[in-house]
Amino acid sequence: MLRRHLLTDTARADGALEVAQAVVALHATCPPTVFMSVWARTTGFVPDDLQSLLYESRSLVKQLAMRRTVFVVDRATLADAVSAVGPRVAASERTNMLRDLRRSTDFPDPEGWIEAARSAVATELSDGTLASSSELRKRLPELDGVIVSGPLDTWGGSSPMGPRVLNMMSAAGDIVRGPNTAGWHVSRPRWSSMPRWLGAELPLVDPESGHRAMVERWLRSFGPGTETDIVWWLGSTKKAVRTALAQLDAVEVDIEVDTDRFEVGYLLPDDLDPVEPVPPTGAVLPELDPTTMGWKQRGWYLGAHGAEMFDRNGNGGQSIWWDGRIVGGWFLRPDGSTGLHPLEKLSRGATKDLTARADALAGWLGEVRPKPGYPAPFMRNTAS
Repeated sequence: MLRRHLLTDTARADGALEVAQAVVALHATCPPTVFMSVWARTTGFVPDDLQSLLYESRSLVKQLAMRRTVFVVDRATLADAVSAVGPRVAASERTNMLRDLRRSTDFPDPEGWIEAARSAVATELSDGTLASSSELRKRLPELDGVIVSGPLDTWGGSSPMGPRVLNMMSAAGDIVRGPNTAGWHVSRPRWSSMPRWLGAELPLVDPESGHRAMVERWLRSFGPGTETDIVWWLGSTKKAVRTALAQLDAVEVDIEVDTDRFEVGYLLPDDLDPVEPVPPTGAVLPELDPTTMGWKQRGWYLGAHGAEMFDRNGNGGQSIWWDGRIVGGWFLRPDGSTGLHPLEKLSRGATKDLTARADALAGWLGEVRPKPGYPAPFMRNTAS
């Protein structure tokens, strides 16, 4: 796993494109995460390198995909991810919007409102126009709907529906997050038509073929893993995953998912050779790093640290790794220096290695002070 995820000093990537392909998809829900995940796997990386791939060559694209999460993926993975889970995520977004619209007296025709808003956005962006969410809401009265829940003077509030329409269209592959108008550690995207952004139509395939391609990618990067892992990672169904595993002739293997607890896992038939062990090595990874978030059953690399490293919704925090396991977390002090928060006793060598990596990350961040979007529970007990 460490070699495949480019987390050894002898298996560094040449750039962000190689990193994204190695881990299938880079988590981008929190803007700084994708940059720090690339930094941890490369040498000499600077944010402009990734921004060039995202906004100039567009070899990498931000997309709402698996588990309704924003990822950065290459173009081939983009097409397969949208094909596999795009219809499911878009349908879920639409269903949730309909539920809320039907509760409001301001929307007599919820289905008609969604279609009118969707059509207006598609038309507005069809000529290559780039626009932020707020700009689209100002230009398009069809998109400027608001629902109100509860009394405004107490616990209630208003919620704009426009951004939810954009998320639905993004999941379906109709539109895409285009250029970012803020610094690399902040997300303020302008939306684009997907074909206009890519310079061509997205080459979609049927959902079954998309699932097969995505499951193959996952097994190649994260295998062996269980059916539970794959279903969770894809945000899909057991039926779809089982069909893909059968079509790939995936081989069943016994894997230890927790201490002395084994389950059936899967590997690709051409990926059964024994793996040479990796010398103990450290890694300092951001919240929601793809390695941290790669499996649903995490006991084999998380041990007893789940309650300290993951929040109640399953979001993994800033982690330190040693010898292929999460052994604690790290935090950034107000002065820009880093602190380690070990959750178990570490050897002197491990502490020295991880301290050096954390200090290197602080040096790379410079004046930037990204705040975690999903702080791990252990951060409640860290010194600032």
